Amino acid sequence: MTVKWPSDLEGLKGLILPGGESTTIGDLMVHYGFIDAIRAFAAGGGACYGTCAGAILLATEVMGGKSGQPLLGIVPMTVQRNGFGRQVDSCEVPLSMPILGPEPVHTVFIRAPYIASAGPGVEVLATHQEKIVAARYGKHLVTAFHPELTQDRRIHKLFVEMALDPVAV
Repeated sequence: MTVKWPSDLEGLKGLILPGGESTTIGDLMVHYGFIDAIRAFAAGGGACYGTCAGAILLATEVMGGKSGQPLLGIVPMTVQRNGFGRQVDSCEVPLSMPILGPEPVHTVFIRAPYIASAGPGVEVLATHQEKIVAARYGKHLVTAFHPELTQDRRIHKLFVEMALDPVAV
């Protein structure tokens, strides 16, 4: 289901915040009333998954962003925008993510952020170049890369399981 309005969140178990330009997405979320709506959705037990820019938006703090950049503040972490460089530095790499099994995950990093610091309760799921690139916090999942650009659906399956888990907090 496509979420176009805050009222579209009603009845959902999970929400994916996609990649893109985090400052623009944040400004649009403010304009259309999504900041408070997504915070309420998460507080009510809804699961959020942020990929790349979506991970930035879920953070409590961003480095390298514009002053006053809107953030949801759902996952206690600090994220570094464009942490692996500019567009020309984008890459694809196999990444170990033990929670998904022994086979590496094929990942696509595009002007990717990284998690500079993870707060209490944030579980690190993967690192690349000694930087955190995947984590979860209760029912929330963040990745600095774009799993939707690969054929590997294990990360999406993990998120669906997290969203449907009635005891996860």
